[in-house]
Amino acid sequence: MALPASLSLAVLSLLLTANSAISSLNATHESFMQCFLDHTRPSNSSSQIVYSPNTTAYDAVLRSSIQNIRFLYTSSTTKPVLIVTATNESHVQAAVVCSRKHGLRVRVRSGGHDYEGMSYVSDGDRFIIVDLAALRSVTVDAEHGTAWVLAGATLGEVYYAIAEKNRTVGFSAGICPTVGVGGHFSGGGIGTLSRKYGTAADNIVDARLVDVNGRILDRQSMGEDYFWAIRGGGAASFGIVLSYKIELNYVPPIVTAFNVIKTLKQDATKLVTKWQQIGPNLDENLYIRVIAQAMDDDEAEGNRTIQALFNSLYLGTCKELLTVMGSSFPELGFEAADCNEMSWLESVLFFAGYSGRPTEVLLDRRPEFNSSFKAKSDFVREPVTEASLEEIWRFLMEAKDEPLVLIMEPFGGVLDEIAESATPFPHRKGNLYIIQYFMRWFETDKETTERHLSWMRKLYAFMTPYVSKNPRAAYLNYKDIDLGRTARVWGPKYFKNNFNRLAYVKSKVDPHNFFRNEQSIPPIIELMPMNNNKLDDERERERERESILRCQMISSHSKIQLVSTLATTENLYLVGSNYM
Repeated sequence: MALPASLSLAVLSLLLTANSAISSLNATHESFMQCFLDHTRPSNSSSQIVYSPNTTAYDAVLRSSIQNIRFLYTSSTTKPVLIVTATNESHVQAAVVCSRKHGLRVRVRSGGHDYEGMSYVSDGDRFIIVDLAALRSVTVDAEHGTAWVLAGATLGEVYYAIAEKNRTVGFSAGICPTVGVGGHFSGGGIGTLSRKYGTAADNIVDARLVDVNGRILDRQSMGEDYFWAIRGGGAASFGIVLSYKIELNYVPPIVTAFNVIKTLKQDATKLVTKWQQIGPNLDENLYIRVIAQAMDDDEAEGNRTIQALFNSLYLGTCKELLTVMGSSFPELGFEAADCNEMSWLESVLFFAGYSGRPTEVLLDRRPEFNSSFKAKSDFVREPVTEASLEEIWRFLMEAKDEPLVLIMEPFGGVLDEIAESATPFPHRKGNLYIIQYFMRWFETDKETTERHLSWMRKLYAFMTPYVSKNPRAAYLNYKDIDLGRTARVWGPKYFKNNFNRLAYVKSKVDPHNFFRNEQSIPPIIELMPMNNNKLDDERERERERESILRCQMISSHSKIQLVSTLATTENLYLVGSNYM
């Protein structure tokens, strides 16, 4: 049966549009490849490291380090038009230059742990992935206590390489060994050694990156503003970091780890209340975090209880730890039988859940779970009361079949001594601990995913009275798209008063916003509020010029004063305090 003429025309139009789009995409691929080859010759393998959707290996390469698969099962995200698996610095340079030339954006993937998938999908931008997994060597200078770490390395690879050279040095960074260095270091980086040595970003002393023009810059050639921005401000907004030079941290030959589990019947609520008061003030050699979740319990009221895991590392022996715990936290009932003495590298295995396995497991960078997850974060500045904790526990216990977990990590120690403006990571003195709300699931259907996401958002809303305010702060490495896509809103949450300086640096190094994603730092001019009144517009432009002028003046005299000047009352419209 013949189709009506109007329908035939509609079908023909769709086919022509599809063919045109395919032709355009193929032309872009060909033009990019020619440009890429021109910029990477005499390398004979350049064409073998670029994958397009019509190549058989594309899907395997795309999935190779994706840690959060829910973004692969939605029609609302855009996948990369090309993937460049860089094996040397020239490949990264060429990827930037050729992407700009052919109207493509660049997203950088190191370990694939971006909590919102922003390193491998987009909300609509046509982009390529520069995958750094092959650039992962770690060169340790044992004599000077430093190491150069390529940005594609994982934390496990870094820790393993350091310990291989010297068993009494480590590095202050995160707990999960498959997390990539490129994103983790540039977002701050907190873990078991943070109370002793600060964040990962606090221990970076140099870096090499590819800027928007394809140049390779180090600390000296990029300048101190630029170097400041990539140590806690999220390097993906400013360029592609190739490597970091880090200062290593002393650890004793023997450290002690322990797990003590308490339920509601075992006074978990009172113990968590006590932990809030003493955790940030403990000996800086002692790190105790609390992981709380609801569990089924046939003997408990309502057949549900709360399990609080006190998960700890002490930089010293069991004997020393018994003395510290006896004087600071006797209520926990810690005893010698709870001690696990080991090397610092073995403690990495302990916290990763790899106890008893060979340390070489840290070199396996493959995703451990083929799963989806969602997380959010909060900072707590005042202890949550015992009664309020009971309300929180009740919420968790009522969320039947929802794998909600609260991970509470103590601050204090050295973190209290470093100025908020020292790096873009501003969460310093006054914070008792950080909460990561986390849930993982293995189903891939939309209904299950939406139900889990809804519960996570309910929990976040429920926690509002108990956490930081004005702004309600969040941690960049626990990225949360629910905070919004408007920089004036999410910017102060991640960076507080440092947000202005980041936007100013962005204006200098990437004024046309080439390096961007759904929550990247915009140039400062894009933070200007829209106003239809010409006089008001002119006043706003004048205020912006004055703000930038002050930035330039201070930058040339004193980097330290920059943030305090930008945070004055007359510049609050840039901070976004009226948009919270």
